[in-house]
Amino acid sequence: MKGINRKPRLFSEPIRSISCSSIHIKMLKRARIIADYQFGRGAGFALFPDDTTYSLSKTRRLRYLYSGKERIATVRASDNLLTLSMLGALRLHALFVSPRLRVVASDDAAPFVAKGGNVFAKHVVSLDPEIRAGEEVLVVDGKDQLLATGTAVLAPEEMLQIKRGLAVQARKAAEH
Repeated sequence: MKGINRKPRLFSEPIRSISCSSIHIKMLKRARIIADYQFGRGAGFALFPDDTTYSLSKTRRLRYLYSGKERIATVRASDNLLTLSMLGALRLHALFVSPRLRVVASDDAAPFVAKGGNVFAKHVVSLDPEIRAGEEVLVVDGKDQLLATGTAVLAPEEMLQIKRGLAVQARKAAEH
C-alpha cells in the first residue's frame, strides 16, 4: 500500500438534485418514524411538529431535534433511539393517557425526583406493565404530574417486587 495517496473525498459542490426542503422533510420523517417505533403510534407528530429543526452529527446523521432553541430529543448514536428533554417528555405526557410510559413515584420521593434524583424500587407505586428495562420512561407523582424523564433500569415486575436498588435513572427533572 505504499505510494497510494488515500485522502478522504470532500464534496465541495452542493448536491443540486435535492433541495433543502426535501432534506428537511426526510430528516423530520426519520425522526417521526423513530418516535412512533419507540413510544407508539402518534408520538412522532406529537413530538416533532412541522416547525421542528434539527442538527446533524459529524458523520451527517440526525442527532438533535429542536423546537426554536429548546431541545426536544437526542438520537443516541449507539442504538438510534431517542432520549427526551423535558419538552419532549411534556409532549408525550400530554399525548398518552396514564399509565402509558409512566412510572409513578411515591409522595415521599416526588420532591427529590423533581429536583433530579433517581427513583428507587421501594418508591415505585405503580407503572405501565409494557415498560422494558432500558426504555425511556416518564416519572410522575400520584396526581400524574410529570416529575422527570429517564431510563428504566428494571423490568416492571422487578420494580414492584424488589425493595432495594435503582428503578429509574433520571435524566432530566422538572425543577432542574
